[in-house]
Amino acid sequence: MSIKLQGVIPPVPTIFDAQESFDAGGMGRLIDRLLESEVNGFLFLGSAGEFATLPHEQRKAIAEFCVGRVEKKKPVIIGTASCATREVVDLSEHAGRIGADAVMVVNPYYAKLNEARLYRHYREIAEKSPLPVLLYNFPILTGQELSVELVGRLAADCPNIVGIKDTVDCMSHIRRLIFEIKGARPEFMVFSGFDEYMLDTLMIGGDGVIPATSNFAPEITCGIYRAFCEQDFPTAQRLLTRLAILSRMYSIDVPFTGVIKEAIRLCGLDIPTAALAPASAPDEATKDVLKKILVQAGVLPG
Repeated sequence: MSIKLQGVIPPVPTIFDAQESFDAGGMGRLIDRLLESEVNGFLFLGSAGEFATLPHEQRKAIAEFCVGRVEKKKPVIIGTASCATREVVDLSEHAGRIGADAVMVVNPYYAKLNEARLYRHYREIAEKSPLPVLLYNFPILTGQELSVELVGRLAADCPNIVGIKDTVDCMSHIRRLIFEIKGARPEFMVFSGFDEYMLDTLMIGGDGVIPATSNFAPEITCGIYRAFCEQDFPTAQRLLTRLAILSRMYSIDVPFTGVIKEAIRLCGLDIPTAALAPASAPDEATKDVLKKILVQAGVLPG
Protein backbone atom coordinates (compact mmCIF):
# COMPACT_ATOMS: atom_id res chain seq x y z
CA MET A 1 0.00 0.00 0.00
CA SER A 2 1.44 3.37 -0.97
CA ILE A 3 0.50 7.04 -1.13
CA LYS A 4 2.37 10.13 -2.25
CA LEU A 5 1.92 13.19 -0.08
CA GLN A 6 3.89 16.38 -0.48
CA GLY A 7 3.92 20.11 0.06
CA VAL A 8 1.77 21.92 2.60
CA ILE A 9 -0.76 19.94 4.65
CA PRO A 10 -2.54 21.99 7.34
CA PRO A 11 -3.31 20.34 10.67
CA VAL A 12 -6.88 21.58 10.76
CA PRO A 13 -8.37 22.62 14.11
CA THR A 14 -11.70 21.14 15.13
CA ILE A 15 -14.35 23.83 15.49
CA PHE A 16 -16.60 23.86 18.57
CA ASP A 17 -19.33 26.22 19.73
CA ALA A 18 -19.51 27.89 23.13
CA GLN A 19 -21.13 24.76 24.60
CA GLU A 20 -18.20 22.64 23.36
CA SER A 21 -20.34 20.87 20.77
CA PHE A 22 -18.91 20.17 17.33
CA ASP A 23 -19.74 23.08 15.03
CA ALA A 24 -20.32 21.51 11.63
CA GLY A 25 -21.09 24.85 10.02
CA GLY A 26 -17.84 26.46 11.12
CA MET A 27 -15.85 23.34 10.30
CA GLY A 28 -17.37 23.17 6.85
CA ARG A 29 -16.57 26.83 6.14
CA LEU A 30 -12.95 26.30 7.18
CA ILE A 31 -12.57 23.20 5.00
CA ASP A 32 -14.16 24.99 2.04
CA ARG A 33 -11.78 27.93 2.34
CA LEU A 34 -8.77 25.65 2.55
CA LEU A 35 -10.00 23.72 -0.50
CA GLU A 36 -9.88 27.00 -2.42
CA SER A 37 -6.26 27.58 -1.39
CA GLU A 38 -3.09 25.90 -2.65
CA VAL A 39 -2.73 23.49 0.28
CA ASN A 40 -1.85 19.97 -0.81
CA GLY A 41 -3.99 18.00 1.62
CA PHE A 42 -5.51 17.92 5.10
CA LEU A 43 -4.71 16.48 8.51
CA PHE A 44 -7.76 16.22 10.75
CA LEU A 45 -7.78 15.23 14.44
CA GLY A 46 -4.12 15.88 15.05
CA SER A 47 -2.82 17.99 17.93
CA ALA A 48 -4.53 21.14 16.61
CA GLY A 49 -7.67 19.05 16.14
CA GLU A 50 -7.82 18.37 19.92
CA PHE A 51 -8.03 14.60 19.43
CA ALA A 52 -6.80 13.89 22.97
CA THR A 53 -9.83 15.55 24.60
CA LEU A 54 -12.48 14.01 22.34
CA PRO A 55 -14.50 10.86 23.10
CA HIS A 56 -13.87 7.87 20.85
CA GLU A 57 -17.20 7.92 19.01
CA GLN A 58 -17.11 11.68 18.50
CA ARG A 59 -13.69 11.35 16.87
CA LYS A 60 -15.26 8.95 14.39
CA ALA A 61 -18.18 11.29 13.70
CA ILE A 62 -15.89 14.28 13.13
CA ALA A 63 -13.59 12.25 10.88
CA GLU A 64 -16.58 11.15 8.81
CA PHE A 65 -17.82 14.73 8.45
CA CYS A 66 -14.40 16.02 7.37
CA VAL A 67 -13.75 13.26 4.85
CA GLY A 68 -17.21 13.79 3.39
CA ARG A 69 -16.73 17.55 3.13
CA VAL A 70 -13.41 17.25 1.30
CA GLU A 71 -15.05 14.83 -1.18
CA LYS A 72 -11.71 13.39 -2.40
CA LYS A 73 -10.68 16.78 -3.79
CA LYS A 74 -7.40 16.57 -1.87
CA PRO A 75 -5.78 13.83 0.25
CA VAL A 76 -7.02 13.45 3.82
CA ILE A 77 -5.01 12.15 6.76
CA ILE A 78 -6.88 11.27 9.97
CA GLY A 79 -5.12 11.35 13.33
CA THR A 80 -5.92 8.06 15.06
CA ALA A 81 -3.53 8.18 18.00
CA SER A 82 -4.36 6.82 21.44
CA CYS A 83 -2.52 5.46 24.44
CA ALA A 84 -4.18 2.10 23.69
CA THR A 85 -3.11 0.07 20.68
CA ARG A 86 -6.59 -1.42 20.25
CA GLU A 87 -8.16 2.03 20.04
CA VAL A 88 -5.67 3.16 17.39
CA VAL A 89 -6.48 0.06 15.35
CA ASP A 90 -10.24 0.66 15.67
CA LEU A 91 -9.98 4.32 14.68
CA SER A 92 -7.67 3.46 11.78
CA GLU A 93 -10.05 0.80 10.49
CA HIS A 94 -12.87 3.34 10.71
CA ALA A 95 -10.79 5.90 8.77
CA GLY A 96 -10.39 3.31 6.03
CA ARG A 97 -14.11 2.61 5.90
CA ILE A 98 -15.05 6.29 5.48
CA GLY A 99 -12.62 6.93 2.64
CA ALA A 100 -9.63 8.68 4.21
CA ASP A 101 -6.29 8.35 2.44
CA ALA A 102 -3.90 7.77 5.39
CA VAL A 103 -3.68 7.87 9.17
CA MET A 104 -1.17 9.58 11.44
CA VAL A 105 -0.26 8.17 14.85
CA VAL A 106 1.66 9.94 17.60
CA ASN A 107 3.21 7.62 20.18
CA PRO A 108 1.38 6.86 23.49
CA TYR A 109 1.68 9.97 25.64
CA TYR A 110 1.11 8.91 29.25
CA ALA A 111 3.24 5.94 30.27
CA LYS A 112 6.67 5.88 28.64
CA LEU A 113 7.45 2.70 26.74
CA ASN A 114 10.74 1.05 25.98
CA GLU A 115 11.61 0.84 22.30
CA ALA A 116 10.62 -2.81 22.07
CA ARG A 117 7.07 -1.95 23.17
CA LEU A 118 6.91 1.12 20.94
CA TYR A 119 7.99 -1.06 18.05
CA ARG A 120 5.26 -3.63 18.79
CA HIS A 121 2.66 -0.86 19.14
CA TYR A 122 3.41 0.58 15.72
CA ARG A 123 3.94 -2.77 14.04
CA GLU A 124 0.52 -4.03 15.12
CA ILE A 125 -1.10 -0.80 13.93
CA ALA A 126 0.68 -1.04 10.57
CA GLU A 127 -0.31 -4.66 10.08
CA LYS A 128 -3.98 -4.03 10.88
CA SER A 129 -4.54 -0.60 9.34
CA PRO A 130 -6.26 -0.62 5.94
CA LEU A 131 -4.59 2.72 5.22
CA PRO A 132 -0.96 3.85 5.00
CA VAL A 133 0.40 4.96 8.39
CA LEU A 134 2.48 8.05 9.11
CA LEU A 135 4.37 8.25 12.36
CA TYR A 136 4.12 11.45 14.40
CA ASN A 137 7.04 12.45 16.58
CA PHE A 138 6.22 15.25 19.06
CA PRO A 139 8.36 14.62 22.14
CA ILE A 140 7.72 17.97 23.82
CA LEU A 141 4.09 16.82 24.26
CA THR A 142 4.41 13.04 24.53
CA GLY A 143 7.51 13.08 26.73
CA GLN A 144 9.24 10.50 24.54
CA GLU A 145 11.05 10.80 21.24
CA LEU A 146 10.79 8.36 18.37
CA SER A 147 14.48 7.73 17.80
CA VAL A 148 15.93 7.62 14.30
CA GLU A 149 16.91 4.02 14.98
CA LEU A 150 13.33 3.04 15.90
CA VAL A 151 11.91 4.83 12.87
CA GLY A 152 14.47 3.03 10.72
CA ARG A 153 13.42 -0.39 12.05
CA LEU A 154 9.75 0.37 11.49
CA ALA A 155 10.38 1.73 7.98
CA ALA A 156 12.39 -1.37 7.10
CA ASP A 157 9.99 -3.92 8.61
CA CYS A 158 6.58 -2.34 7.92
CA PRO A 159 5.83 -1.41 4.30
CA ASN A 160 2.58 0.19 5.46
CA ILE A 161 4.46 2.79 7.53
CA VAL A 162 5.07 5.34 4.81
CA GLY A 163 6.37 8.49 6.48
CA ILE A 164 6.70 10.73 9.53
CA LYS A 165 5.75 14.15 10.78
CA ASP A 166 8.76 15.23 12.83
CA THR A 167 7.87 17.99 15.29
CA VAL A 168 11.30 18.38 16.85
CA ASP A 169 13.02 21.72 17.40
CA CYS A 170 16.26 20.44 15.92
CA MET A 171 17.08 20.19 12.22
CA SER A 172 19.68 17.50 12.86
CA HIS A 173 16.90 15.03 13.74
CA ILE A 174 15.05 15.77 10.50
CA ARG A 175 18.35 15.60 8.60
CA ARG A 176 19.06 12.13 9.96
CA LEU A 177 15.57 10.93 9.06
CA ILE A 178 16.03 12.15 5.50
CA PHE A 179 19.59 10.92 4.99
CA GLU A 180 19.33 7.61 6.86
CA ILE A 181 15.68 6.51 6.53
CA LYS A 182 14.67 8.14 3.27
CA GLY A 183 18.13 7.38 1.92
CA ALA A 184 17.48 3.66 2.41
CA ARG A 185 13.79 3.83 1.41
CA PRO A 186 13.33 6.77 -1.00
CA GLU A 187 9.53 6.69 -0.98
CA PHE A 188 9.46 7.20 2.82
CA MET A 189 8.06 10.70 3.41
CA VAL A 190 9.51 13.18 5.90
CA PHE A 191 7.47 16.23 6.90
CA SER A 192 8.54 18.99 9.23
CA GLY A 193 6.10 19.72 12.03
CA PHE A 194 7.63 23.10 12.81
CA ASP A 195 6.77 25.75 10.24
CA GLU A 196 10.18 27.43 10.32
CA TYR A 197 12.01 24.27 9.27
CA MET A 198 9.94 23.96 6.11
CA LEU A 199 12.45 25.26 3.59
CA ASP A 200 15.42 23.51 5.22
CA THR A 201 13.49 20.24 5.14
CA LEU A 202 12.69 20.65 1.45
CA MET A 203 16.21 21.71 0.56
CA ILE A 204 17.76 18.52 1.92
CA GLY A 205 15.24 16.16 0.35
CA GLY A 206 12.21 16.16 2.63
CA ASP A 207 8.64 16.17 1.38
CA GLY A 208 6.97 19.15 3.00
CA VAL A 209 5.50 20.62 6.14
CA ILE A 210 2.39 20.24 8.28
CA PRO A 211 2.05 23.81 9.62
CA ALA A 212 -0.81 25.23 11.67
CA THR A 213 -0.22 28.71 10.19
CA SER A 214 -1.48 27.40 6.83
CA ASN A 215 -4.99 27.33 8.32
CA PHE A 216 -5.20 31.14 8.16
CA ALA A 217 -2.23 32.25 5.99
CA PRO A 218 -1.77 29.47 3.42
CA GLU A 219 -0.37 31.97 0.95
CA ILE A 220 2.85 32.07 2.98
CA THR A 221 3.65 28.37 3.34
CA CYS A 222 2.16 27.48 -0.04
CA GLY A 223 4.12 30.38 -1.53
CA ILE A 224 7.34 28.99 -0.06
CA TYR A 225 6.58 25.57 -1.49
CA ARG A 226 5.78 26.97 -4.91
CA ALA A 227 8.94 29.10 -4.84
CA PHE A 228 11.00 26.05 -3.88
CA CYS A 229 9.55 24.02 -6.74
CA GLU A 230 10.30 26.89 -9.16
CA GLN A 231 13.78 27.47 -7.65
CA ASP A 232 12.76 31.06 -6.87
CA PHE A 233 14.81 31.40 -3.71
CA PRO A 234 14.55 35.21 -3.27
CA THR A 235 10.77 34.81 -3.00
CA ALA A 236 11.15 31.82 -0.68
CA GLN A 237 13.46 33.83 1.59
CA ARG A 238 11.06 36.79 1.77
CA LEU A 239 8.17 34.51 2.67
CA LEU A 240 10.29 32.57 5.15
CA THR A 241 10.97 35.80 7.04
CA ARG A 242 7.23 36.37 7.34
CA LEU A 243 6.76 32.78 8.46
CA ALA A 244 9.41 33.19 11.16
CA ILE A 245 7.47 36.17 12.52
CA LEU A 246 4.22 34.20 12.48
CA SER A 247 5.84 31.30 14.34
CA ARG A 248 6.10 33.49 17.44
CA MET A 249 2.39 32.87 17.94
CA TYR A 250 3.02 29.31 19.12
CA SER A 251 4.62 30.63 22.32
CA ILE A 252 2.01 33.19 23.36
CA ASP A 253 -0.50 30.68 24.75
CA VAL A 254 -0.43 27.08 25.95
CA PRO A 255 -1.95 25.11 24.37
CA PHE A 256 -1.88 27.10 21.12
CA THR A 257 -5.13 25.66 19.69
CA GLY A 258 -7.27 28.65 20.61
CA VAL A 259 -4.71 31.03 19.14
CA ILE A 260 -4.93 29.28 15.78
CA LYS A 261 -8.72 29.55 15.80
CA GLU A 262 -8.55 33.23 16.76
CA ALA A 263 -6.10 33.85 13.92
CA ILE A 264 -8.51 32.16 11.49
CA ARG A 265 -11.31 34.41 12.77
CA LEU A 266 -9.17 37.55 12.53
CA CYS A 267 -8.33 36.63 8.94
CA GLY A 268 -11.97 36.88 7.97
CA LEU A 269 -13.62 33.50 8.54
CA ASP A 270 -16.62 33.53 10.86
CA ILE A 271 -15.96 30.66 13.27
CA PRO A 272 -16.24 30.28 17.04
CA THR A 273 -12.89 30.04 18.82
CA ALA A 274 -13.91 27.79 21.72
CA ALA A 275 -11.57 24.98 22.73
CA LEU A 276 -12.38 21.89 24.77
CA ALA A 277 -11.70 22.24 28.51
CA PRO A 278 -9.24 22.38 30.10
CA ALA A 279 -8.09 24.45 27.12
CA SER A 280 -9.99 27.65 26.31
CA ALA A 281 -10.12 30.52 23.87
CA PRO A 282 -7.36 33.12 24.32
CA ASP A 283 -7.93 36.07 26.63
CA GLU A 284 -7.93 39.70 25.45
CA ALA A 285 -4.27 40.30 26.25
CA THR A 286 -3.26 37.26 24.20
CA LYS A 287 -5.49 38.38 21.34
CA ASP A 288 -3.75 41.76 21.32
CA VAL A 289 -0.33 40.10 21.07
CA LEU A 290 -1.62 37.85 18.30
CA LYS A 291 -2.95 40.80 16.30
CA LYS A 292 0.44 42.52 16.50
CA ILE A 293 2.18 39.39 15.20
CA LEU A 294 -0.29 39.07 12.32
CA VAL A 295 0.24 42.72 11.40
CA GLN A 296 4.03 42.43 11.61
CA ALA A 297 3.94 39.33 9.38
CA GLY A 298 1.80 41.17 6.82
CA VAL A 299 -1.18 38.86 7.28
CA LEU A 300 -3.37 41.71 8.60
CA PRO A 301 -3.15 45.36 7.55
CA GLY A 302 -1.37 47.68 9.97
